Formats: sequence, structure tokens, C-alpha cells
Amino acid sequence: MKKLLITMTVNDEQFDLMVRPNETLTETLRERLGLTGVKEGCAEGVCGACAVLMDQHPVRACLTLSMEADGTSITTIEGLASDGKLHHLQESFINHGAVQCGFCTPGMIMVSKALLDEKPSPTDDEIKEALSGNLCRCTGYKKILEAVRSTTQIDPKKGA
Repeated sequence: MKKLLITMTVNDEQFDLMVRPNETLTETLRERLGLTGVKEGCAEGVCGACAVLMDQHPVRACLTLSMEADGTSITTIEGLASDGKLHHLQESFINHGAVQCGFCTPGMIMVSKALLDEKPSPTDDEIKEALSGNLCRCTGYKKILEAVRSTTQIDPKKGA
């Protein structure tokens, strides 16, 4: 199978990669770049565990072909922390007990980040709508909603 050369920036680092035409972004991020925070939950775009930001917009990495990421900027859960300090959303999920088993957490956080970047003070209904494509079998969503809601009172430029 013929491979294609793509260039993408992942967590502020540029990569030139040869990818198969049918290679998903999940495969590239997990298997080639070792970014295992991107979870493979359903491989059908239903659970949201694989959510990453492509040019600051949430996408399902299991449904996105790597060649579609050519020339884009990808942010994964690993790219949120900086200078050894967790992002305020990551801290909030921990502080509110919104992590449970943790499998869905990276996708939940990435979708929440996209929402908060667009709307720093979303309503509960807007938070619920943003998270509607992300499944969690452990928390019942109450703690996740609390975690996202609590960050609306934090200046994102100053952090937690």
C-alpha cells in the first residue's frame, strides 16, 4: 500500500510522517507518536474517548484519517500541561472526582477545552451539549459537569 507524506504539528512539535491512506489519526498519535492519552474506545466515533483538537476544534481521531491532518495543528491531552503543571481543566477534573476509571477523561477534557476556549462562561445546557458526544460509564456526568462549570470562574490565562 502506497504511503503518503504528511506534516502536522502535534502539541507544538512538527512531525513529517509517512502514513497509509487508511491510517486513522488515533493510530498515528498512539502507535507512532506514543500519545496514549488518545483512547481507542469504539473505533466508530460514538464514545468520544479519542477526541483531540485539530486547529482548536474537537474531532474524533478514530474517524479522522491521518492524511486529513496534513498541515494542521493537533492538541492531545498530553499537550495541555505546561512547565510540569497540569492545565486548570485537568486539575478541576481531579479536584471534583470526575476521573473515575479515567478512560473517557482525556476526550471529555479536550471537548471541554474547546468549549471553554469558545465560550469562557457556558451555561450548564451548553456544557451538556458540548459533552453530548462523549460517553462515560462511571461518573454519571454530575462530577464532570461540576468540573467544567468550576473552571468558568477561573481566568484561563492565569490557570488554576
